[in-house]
Amino acid sequence: MPYQVVIGLEVHAELQTRSKMFCACAVVDPTQAAPNTAVCPICLGMPGVLPVVNQAAVELALRVALALDCQVAASSLFARKNYFYPDLPKGYQISQYEQPLAVNGRLPILTSQGERIVRIRRVHLEEDTGKLTHIQRGAESYSLVDLNRAGIPLLEEVSEPDLRSVEDARTYAEGLRALLRRVGASSGDMEKGAIRFEANVSLRPAGSDELGTRVEIKNLNSFRAMESAIRDQVARQSATLDAGGQVQQETLGWDDLNNTTFSQRSKEEAHDYRYFPEPDLPPLAVDDVWQARVRAALPELPHAQLQRFMTQYDLPETDARLLTEDAATAAYFDHLAAPQHGIAPRAAANWLLGEVFAWLNQTGGGMGSLPLTPAGLAELVRLQEDGTVNLPTAKRVLASMLESGRGAGEIIAQEGLSQVSDGELIAGLVHQVLDEHSHELAAYLSGKDTLVNWFFGQVMRLAGGKANPAVVRQELERQLHSKKA
Repeated sequence: MPYQVVIGLEVHAELQTRSKMFCACAVVDPTQAAPNTAVCPICLGMPGVLPVVNQAAVELALRVALALDCQVAASSLFARKNYFYPDLPKGYQISQYEQPLAVNGRLPILTSQGERIVRIRRVHLEEDTGKLTHIQRGAESYSLVDLNRAGIPLLEEVSEPDLRSVEDARTYAEGLRALLRRVGASSGDMEKGAIRFEANVSLRPAGSDELGTRVEIKNLNSFRAMESAIRDQVARQSATLDAGGQVQQETLGWDDLNNTTFSQRSKEEAHDYRYFPEPDLPPLAVDDVWQARVRAALPELPHAQLQRFMTQYDLPETDARLLTEDAATAAYFDHLAAPQHGIAPRAAANWLLGEVFAWLNQTGGGMGSLPLTPAGLAELVRLQEDGTVNLPTAKRVLASMLESGRGAGEIIAQEGLSQVSDGELIAGLVHQVLDEHSHELAAYLSGKDTLVNWFFGQVMRLAGGKANPAVVRQELERQLHSKKA
């Protein structure tokens, strides 16, 4: 029986605040700070302490909610989510349940079938838990707890079950992370646990409107893990249903080493957590003035920018996606492709995504560390497009620009790198190469046609890489044709 895959994603994102959600403890880099040093009686859950809401966290959450076109509640409530786990020092998590910050949002995504809208069920605030490190040394095993992360502001976004494939889930997750970054709410750094995914997966007979029994896969901390876990679960559920069995509702973990899901516990319902209103926190009030101020300050959002780049600059979707992943890159490209620079947008995109990105990857920097203005790169692109230098030479010039900070025209003039298009000079170089490589010429004349590219390389080398490739190719073909004749 053919099945339709139904997926909903819950996304937890750490908000980029300086202090925690309900206390003044600093939010520290988990890779730098010593364990259990950024803690206080409030985030340690000591008796008698009182939490206070972090206003900056609420504002960041508002940015996300409004960017997702949610309905923001004028008044929302915090609640206690009760469960026991060693990384939860209070024995409960302060979260939101019946009255969340925002509901009924939407996130457009661009799929292979065109644009689709993924509905957002809710956006709410909560606090993060601590981190457990499990140690296995021979027969000895134990766990260490670090509570530096306990109390860090978390934003949870819950989608409706609107995703129909692993590819849809990946596109949605990437789009949401891009939005979180664009509005400045979260770093989205999955290597540091700043964003984590939970996938709800079920199958139903193709054509049916009734949802199947779902399973929840917890703590997926990379796109690859999320895709692999969903694929694994789709295969398992398909096999179960094909055999006439029933899928059991449960919570699963993901074993990254063995590339498989595993059962953690039977699926909880909301009543298992014994939610009740947090007695130490008043309702969270968000008035229209605050909403209007936050909405007015929102930047152009990634999906809208993606569509604009594809339309305005006639870029393919893959290029537009890469250019709009990061706000600094998108802004740089907008300046680079501006009409006053007089270069084709596609040429601008090719240089930025090719040579410039390669340099950034090699140096480990971001766009903010690029020692090259859009105007400077545009000058180089113009000089290559108008034939002043050929492409290999332009790449050499770019490397020199990045190293020295000099302009393209200055480097070309000082180092004598202008492209050679003189027909007589190039004809002489071609004649010299063919004359000096009689053995290869004989092989070419005997039918080894691929040697034409080798001859081309030899002529370019003899010309110091400055010869016009089109003129070289034309003259080489002319002289080789005369040899054949």
